[in-house]
Amino acid sequence: MARVAREMVEKAGVDVDKLLTLLVNNAAAELTTYYYYTILRANLIGLEGEGIKEIAEAARIEDRNHFEALVPRIYELGGKLPDDMKAFHDTSACPPANLPADPTDIKAMLTVLVDAERCAVRGYTAICNMVAGKDHRTYDLALAILNEEIEHESWFSEFLGEGPSGHFMRRGDTSPFVSKFLK
Repeated sequence: MARVAREMVEKAGVDVDKLLTLLVNNAAAELTTYYYYTILRANLIGLEGEGIKEIAEAARIEDRNHFEALVPRIYELGGKLPDDMKAFHDTSACPPANLPADPTDIKAMLTVLVDAERCAVRGYTAICNMVAGKDHRTYDLALAILNEEIEHESWFSEFLGEGPSGHFMRRGDTSPFVSKFLK
């Protein structure tokens, strides 16, 4: 644990235990979303599904990266991941991104994907609001993840016909905002 890091965050007025709960719950959401997106991606077949598969794969890989980037900060602040994977799954900040009853219903599939991203946007916005001006490292990390989650949401919402977002699919550059935390 980085003792001084936790001390500085506490002195800045952040409830570190509450922050750790949010970070662990969001890490659980990232790892479980990675898992559920694996299932969703495998079921994106046919003419309509194949067009979404690459975008779902980019979001899936980036969610795994978000998990990997969150873990060091959790431990730096004196937290830890639960020892039990089932318990960890159940602490997820977001509900499971389950395969819809009819996996050939692409609109239902996109709704699952966009809802998962919207939950993530809410979660990282809450963390940013909690630590803004108080915990610079956590803020920088949460903001980087938030930027990627907003892009994921925009990709899926465009397929649902909710309007243009101005965002474009990235080519060969996964986690452009979070990659600095993975080195």
